[in-house]
Amino acid sequence: MPDKKTLILGATPDPSRYAYLAASRLVNSGHSIVNVGIKKGEVAGVEIEKPEAVHNDIDTITLYVGPQNQPPLYDYILDTHPKRIIFNPGTDNSELRRMANERGIETLSACTLVMLSTGEY
Repeated sequence: MPDKKTLILGATPDPSRYAYLAASRLVNSGHSIVNVGIKKGEVAGVEIEKPEAVHNDIDTITLYVGPQNQPPLYDYILDTHPKRIIFNPGTDNSELRRMANERGIETLSACTLVMLSTGEY
């Protein structure tokens, strides 16, 4: 399986959160990750950074930020220009989906953890 470098938006050092589990499983599945969030710390050996530096080599952004908190992140997400954005449960946002699709970015309403466990990632 090829490495699909993934930006985890909403990364957290809290092991009870799905973003934490996704980071660990992505790394264990051979994918490189970029953790982006508001909390300090690290997940799966990768520091959590603030949403400031735009990464230009991202295959997938997997969202763990609720739609009410996404508008300030629109430019960051779209400027990253990933191949796809995964809207995990509770993160779906029709406005961001439309904006991404207009820029040729694939959008999926899915669960990163399920996709990894079923080999669909």
